[in-house]
This record gives sequence, C-alpha cells and structure tokens, in this order.
Amino acid sequence: MRKGFTRRPKVEEPAVNHDKNYITPGGLERLKDERHFLVTKDRPAVVEVVAWAAGNGDRSENADYQYGKRRLRQIDGRIRFLTKRIEAAEVVDPEAPRTGLRATKAFFGATVRYANAAGAEREVSIVGTDEVNLDRNHISWASPLGRALMRATGDGEVVLHAPGGIETLTVLEVRYERISVEPFREPDEHEVATKGLDR
Repeated sequence: MRKGFTRRPKVEEPAVNHDKNYITPGGLERLKDERHFLVTKDRPAVVEVVAWAAGNGDRSENADYQYGKRRLRQIDGRIRFLTKRIEAAEVVDPEAPRTGLRATKAFFGATVRYANAAGAEREVSIVGTDEVNLDRNHISWASPLGRALMRATGDGEVVLHAPGGIETLTVLEVRYERISVEPFREPDEHEVATKGLDR
C-alpha cells in the first residue's frame, strides 16, 4: 500500500469554549417560540402537502412534492440549528443586580452610550449573536464594536478596529436595564407560501 493512502489518527485538539451561546432571557424565548412554531405548525402543514402530493403519482415531475421535500429539509435544518443554540444557551439577565466593577463596566447585557471622534453620540445594547437587530441598536458581543466596548467604563476611551479602519470612541455611560428583544412573529400565509422559492 502506498503511503498516500494511509490514514493518520486524528489528534484531539484541546476544547475551546466557542460553543457557549450568551443570550438574554428575551432572546432565548424568541428562539424557543420559533422552534415551537416550526415543530407544531409549519412542519406538520408541509408534511401534509407532501403526503398529498406523493399520492398523486409520478414524484419525479411533481412540483408540489419536490418543493415540499425541499421545504421539509429547510425546516428540519432550522429546527436542528435552533435546538443546538437553545441547548448551548448561557442566559445572562441584564436586569440582574451587579456590584462593584460589574456594575460600572460594560459586559454582556450592558447598554452603552458613546461618542465618536466627531462627537456624534450613539447608544447600543450588547446582546447575543442570535439577537442582533440594528434597527433596535442591538449589537453582538462578538462584533468588532461589541468587543471594543466590552470592559469599558463610563469615563474611558476604547479603540474600535473595524473593517473601515481604526477609530477611538469615548464611552459616556454604561448601564444595565431590560433589553427588549423583538418577539417571534408567525409568518402570514403569503410569507409561508413564498418561503424557499428564492433561488
């Protein structure tokens, strides 16, 4: 046997804790609500259409059957993804009492008001990767801005290393309060009918 066809045993790498999913209570509730909708309403409805289409004969040219099977794969993939995210969830409540430095420094769940070099002020809340919503100024703790603001105090400066360049930001205030996450909304019938048709 040639050497190119032999396999080397895989070396176990030390475990790195990238699996934790830091999330607010509202964010976790949103993930659970979406999974519940997919499991109890969306998937059963698609299974019913696929069963009906399968009974119509030739499946190779049956568009309802083909589309339904593809949609089932999408739903099952999303359910698996949501389940993993929920199982890995590390809930951090922004309203939990904090003392000492944990009350004055920006950590996960903090709402931070800062100014850029031009003096323009902005306020953001540091949330989990599943909760990002730029319309609500919710940024991920893993984003460049989130990483720059972590551990900042209300009277310091931080350096933001962004794709557009390096910028110095002045942190004006760090506080902890309820972060309102947009709740899961069940799609209307039109959204469900057209979902998965994008190619």
